[in-house]
Amino acid sequence: MTVRPVLLGIPWDESSSFRRGAAAAPPLIREAFHAESSNAWAENGIELSADNVADAGDLEPATGAAMRERIETAVSGELARGRAPLSLGGDHAVTYPILRAFARAHPRLSILHFDAHPDLYDEFHGDRYSHACPFARILEDGLAQRLVQVGLRTVNRHQREQAARFGVEMVEMRHWRDDFDPRLEGPVYVTVDLDGLDPAFAPGVSHREPGGLTTRQVLDLIHRVGTPIVGADVVEYNPSQDVAGLTAMVAGRIVKELAAQMLAGG
Repeated sequence: MTVRPVLLGIPWDESSSFRRGAAAAPPLIREAFHAESSNAWAENGIELSADNVADAGDLEPATGAAMRERIETAVSGELARGRAPLSLGGDHAVTYPILRAFARAHPRLSILHFDAHPDLYDEFHGDRYSHACPFARILEDGLAQRLVQVGLRTVNRHQREQAARFGVEMVEMRHWRDDFDPRLEGPVYVTVDLDGLDPAFAPGVSHREPGGLTTRQVLDLIHRVGTPIVGADVVEYNPSQDVAGLTAMVAGRIVKELAAQMLAGG
């Protein structure tokens, strides 16, 4: 299964719990993706261009349920056109409405999730749609058959209980091995929260958690996904916290490798 990726910017961080700023990220990730300091070739030997990676621009922001509906509608529209959204967040709350659309097109979806946090809270500060809650909503709604989380290092009791409730497979950083293979089956959706990386590699995030993944480890695991990647998102880049655009370039590289793996078809 080969899909044509389409970049879709989602400039929304209304559900951020600590520090907002991720809404400003999509244009900067897109700029890094096209940076003249690099070239258009991905590591798997695919050259990326407007011929094989489309760009739908950025959504017009709204608030609350209206924005979630706008995201779901936009993603559904791209899927109906035969294009596979590679979304540029925005905070991690955007993944829930994205997956609502994807589940209709891919009812046997598996999710590979990079993050420092499980984002499994039933609610956070009274908000069931917080960026700390998307995977609780996704699994409650039955939008995926499997969720594998890597890079975790802030798991509390409530989220362990939620993981047990939903059958989530957690790979905490204290147990990480560079040859880890999640052995995913069926269509895969990849969601990359940039705070899954160590702050040394991605300082431009709102929730810096030392002890995380390297850029190389993230890319290697993306390359090891041996089944078709049908969609993805890269979220939680906060430009106001970045250093010399470093995190933007990391995000741009991850987007490039995701797009190329989507084109390769697994």
